[in-house]
Amino acid sequence: MEQAPIRVAVLGSTGSIGRQALDVISQLPGRFQVVALAAGRNTAELARQVAAFKPAYAWADAPRDSALDSALEAAGARWLDMDAIAVAADVDILLVGTAGAAGLTPTLAALNAGRPVAIANKEVLVMAGHLVRRAMLSGGGSLRPVDSEHSAIWQCLWGEEDHEIRRILLTASGGAFRDFDQRALDAVTPAQALDHPTWKMGAKITVDSASLMNKGMETIEAMWLFGVPMEKVEVVLHRESIVHSLVEFSDGSVKAQLGVPDMRLPIQCALAYPERMPVPPAPPLDLATVGALHFGAPDLSRFPCLALAMEAGRRGGTYPAAMAAADEVAVARFLAGEVRFTDIPRIIESAMERHTSTAEPDLETVLAADASAREAAATVSVRVPA
Repeated sequence: MEQAPIRVAVLGSTGSIGRQALDVISQLPGRFQVVALAAGRNTAELARQVAAFKPAYAWADAPRDSALDSALEAAGARWLDMDAIAVAADVDILLVGTAGAAGLTPTLAALNAGRPVAIANKEVLVMAGHLVRRAMLSGGGSLRPVDSEHSAIWQCLWGEEDHEIRRILLTASGGAFRDFDQRALDAVTPAQALDHPTWKMGAKITVDSASLMNKGMETIEAMWLFGVPMEKVEVVLHRESIVHSLVEFSDGSVKAQLGVPDMRLPIQCALAYPERMPVPPAPPLDLATVGALHFGAPDLSRFPCLALAMEAGRRGGTYPAAMAAADEVAVARFLAGEVRFTDIPRIIESAMERHTSTAEPDLETVLAADASAREAAATVSVRVPA
């Protein structure tokens, strides 16, 4: 009997993850149906997507223009905000590919409604992982990681018992500046920071990868996704980005998930679970061509953002929310040319020092911590780049 298509809502459809998700869906006609598209401010791209996929619902965090209105009318699409899309009856799975705090309330809504969420938004789990996990457990929804590292861990845990996890080993490419000394790091430009050696991503996450803040946030994500304490999560440098992460079990056995560096693989895995689709979205891995795999320890003195994020995760409460918010502001200031690359951790540390944490925050408290940390990070005084 022919299977009904999986009905997908894509939040952040015009961003890097959203576009790659739509590419995956396009390669498997009949297996997926796009029923909702939500974007930020790129209404021109959203209009093109609406015309191509003809969703039932669409939304943008920007005023509608004539091109978008025409596309909506031609598709018969309703204008529906992300929280409403998350609980729409004709959505089978929600893909959260937004950046920042925007994805939090739709994620909570979907999980509370018992819906699977394919999550690619780091900040949602960093700022409010306890609320997300609570919603998942109480509402009956599920989380399917889209980050390549967390997808790897998730796949390594299929068929395993959670209590047998000894360590989770997150791999990190080291970013664009893994071989830079301190003087070179001080002189880094935004253009250099946006040139990642392996992955093609949005601006904010690319800068976070260069500072290793991205990897620090991923340690907090892993803690909430897999229900382990921060002490069981470690980071190992791996230049080739072939081993996407590893899990060590209580008997000393280690599982790893390998693949070519292509985000379409974890996206397809999350959307299709538990099925593995017969059409691979990326070229096969050829280990003979790769030749060798290298691993090492991260240098926290050159990349203090990793240490700051892991410390926020250990402290808990609203510290992770404050850290993530301060990082977002610091990165924006760096991209605008206001501060140096090496000022990013200084701004974050200053905002965290000024933060008073709440141990078991509700959603309102988390959002208040986010707002206050943003204000603090915006006012931290640093030397203006020459």
